[in-house]
Amino acid sequence: MMGTKALAIEEFCKSLGHAYIRFDYSGIGKSEGNFEECTLGKWRKDVLSIIDDLAEGPQILVGSSLGGWLMFHAAIARPQKVVALVGVAAAVDVLVTKFNQLPVEVQKEIELKGVWSIPSKYSEEGVYHIQHSFIQEAKHHCLLHSPIPVNCPVRLLHCMEDDVVPWHTSVQVADRVVSTNVDVILRKHGDHRMKEKADIHLLVCTIDDLIDRLSTVVT
Repeated sequence: MMGTKALAIEEFCKSLGHAYIRFDYSGIGKSEGNFEECTLGKWRKDVLSIIDDLAEGPQILVGSSLGGWLMFHAAIARPQKVVALVGVAAAVDVLVTKFNQLPVEVQKEIELKGVWSIPSKYSEEGVYHIQHSFIQEAKHHCLLHSPIPVNCPVRLLHCMEDDVVPWHTSVQVADRVVSTNVDVILRKHGDHRMKEKADIHLLVCTIDDLIDRLSTVVT
């Protein structure tokens, strides 16, 4: 929740006088818990807990990477409260998809070790260690195998040079979402994190436009 995007959105919301909530999932950042024991299902519960216990009124959810996957689950579970979604390189089903694309012998090796080590330039160690149990549990939360029952406006931002989550994922998500109010916005340059000045400007403008449109509908 101390990331560039989260802080930039907070500053933007303050300038408009809008309430804003940013938080870390269990086992991440300032939140308690053991990361290695966390699951996508647990993080889904974290999101719903924030919506149920802290958020007041209609909500626009902004989710980056795995957060983009989780925001769809929140919209499905709380359709009366979630009125719009903004995904930033939304990683819907991506970990499971990538794991399933590995050779069978590699999958078995990971299962035996209990850990999947994925090289990443975004990690201080140069690698992310994903528990095999995390992948197995995440399979229960995949969405792209059928229509995604979300009817609110959806905006999906993605950089075409993203080497973590292919930009085609956002196109797949757009195709699966039931809502007809869906835009996919691609930037030709930029990486997975989308935290450069131009990326932040696009993100803030996208949120601003949704606020204007939703305010008009309410009025």
